[in-house]
Amino acid sequence: MLALRHLSVLYLAAASSFTVAIALADHPAWNTAAHTGARFVGEQGATAALALNDYVVQPGWALTKTASVAMFKVASDKFNMMPQQVATRAKPVVVAQAKHPAPKKPEAVKQTIVASAQPKKTVIEQKQDLVTPDLRPPILDSKPVAPPNTVVASVPNYTLVPQAPAAPKAPAQIAPPPIDARPPTAAELARVTTHFHQSLTKEMLANFELFLYVSKADRGAVAQRMYVFQKQSSGDLVMLYNWPVSTGRELVEMAANGTMQPSFTPAGYYELDPKRMYVHHFSGQWKQPMPYAMFFNWEDHGYQTGLAIHGADGPDVGLLGTRASAGCVRIAPEHARVLFSLIKNNYKGLMPKFAYDKRTATMSNQGVLVHGGRLEMADGYKVLVFIENYGGENVVAALF
Repeated sequence: MLALRHLSVLYLAAASSFTVAIALADHPAWNTAAHTGARFVGEQGATAALALNDYVVQPGWALTKTASVAMFKVASDKFNMMPQQVATRAKPVVVAQAKHPAPKKPEAVKQTIVASAQPKKTVIEQKQDLVTPDLRPPILDSKPVAPPNTVVASVPNYTLVPQAPAAPKAPAQIAPPPIDARPPTAAELARVTTHFHQSLTKEMLANFELFLYVSKADRGAVAQRMYVFQKQSSGDLVMLYNWPVSTGRELVEMAANGTMQPSFTPAGYYELDPKRMYVHHFSGQWKQPMPYAMFFNWEDHGYQTGLAIHGADGPDVGLLGTRASAGCVRIAPEHARVLFSLIKNNYKGLMPKFAYDKRTATMSNQGVLVHGGRLEMADGYKVLVFIENYGGENVVAALF
């Protein structure tokens, strides 16, 4: 590298000197003026030109010629050695040995490295091969061709046999929580009656005639049941029926129509909608029959809800007593028919209005009645539904 740097400096100096020398040689008048001090240049300029030719041009040319000859000789010697080294480094060819297997693994094909014989090239041919050396690594063909007279090990041909797709697994069924399947005892029914009576206001007792108490609890002695109370002339409540029910699963899930829907049964006080009582009804969201459907008269944020009491259908009958519905209160089909007929034939009349919040467009389900100087009434059914998340844990405490 140091020699190359010196040679570069010498070439630059020589090039400058050659320029001056060529100019003096091509213009004799300049050369004469430089030696005689003619009018083209002053005396000092002529002296400087002569000094440049005598002390720079001539010595520089001699030094450049000597260094160039020596440097070319060194480079030529090294350049002549390179083809011989390249020729001795022939690329190995991998072939399978046919006659002499390895002693340790006779079943395997031993690979050997055979150097291909290359004829020696002249210096001129070697220089032609190295004119444009390729600095990138060679790209090997994906299917190399073996040299002649060599045995190539055969590669076994494997055929992929398509397999039948695995059968999809059925979705896991969520088992309903355990619940006491036995009906309540007489003592438990008496306690339930007392507990429900204490949940009613005086206005509720005075203006409704039939009461449906639903426990939406997932466990307990009185959980997942409907208790039907009839008011007597004395004001006392008499239990007519107690039936197992299924309230909502209390989830947000994919409905049968492909939309996400809540399956909650909200707790609170509700009246029945006299305009939506159907012997035969079908749910468009959940794609299920709803026989003897009695919808709640409850508007929530501007929407009339689809909550109702109706009969269970098909396999849903076997789930009564557990949280298994999409939010409605399911009862057995024969119980739904009895209740539907009882209400339609005996309890039609004036019912009190529940308060309505215009800001949220929601009807109260907390038992707040409308008073406009006196209690406001509307045509309907004198039936009050009360849903509570209560399984009977504190029934004894409620008695005291």
